[in-house]
Amino acid sequence: MAGRRSTAAPRSPEARLRSVARRDALTALYEAEFGLRGGREILERRIAAGEIPEEVAQLARPLVAIVEEHRPSLDAEIERLAPAFPLATMHRIERSLLRGALGEVLHSRAAASSEAIAAWTALARTYSGEPARKLVNGVLGTAYRERTDQAKTEGANND
Repeated sequence: MAGRRSTAAPRSPEARLRSVARRDALTALYEAEFGLRGGREILERRIAAGEIPEEVAQLARPLVAIVEEHRPSLDAEIERLAPAFPLATMHRIERSLLRGALGEVLHSRAAASSEAIAAWTALARTYSGEPARKLVNGVLGTAYRERTDQAKTEGANND
C-alpha cells in the first residue's frame, strides 16, 4: 500500500472510547437524516438492543444531543464555512459528519479540539472518501481558528 497513509489508532483507552462513541453518534445522526426518528431515539434503541455498551453510550449521547439542540446554528455555520457546498445538495452522510464534527468542536469540551478534528476527519475518510475528508477538515480547521482568534481578541480586550 505505497502512498497510502494509515490513521493511527487513538492511544489512550478514553480516546478509543470517544472514537467509538463518535462513530455510534454518526450512525444515529445519519439514520435520523431519513426522517423517521430523531437521533436520540435511534441511539437509545441501539443501546437498548445491546449494540452499544453503556460506557460508549455515555459519550455518544451528548454528541447526538448537541447536534439536535444546535442544528439550526450548526447548519448556518456549515453554510457559512462551506458556501460552495450547500447543505441541500450534500449527501446525507456528509451533512451528518459535518453536524457531528462541528457540534463537538464548537459545543463540547469532552476532548481536545485537535483530537475531535482528527477523529471526525478520519470518520469522513472512512464513510465518505477523500473529498469529504478534505471538506470536514477544512470546515473544522476554519471554525477552530476563528474560535481561537476570537478568544485571543476577547482576552486582549479584557486586559
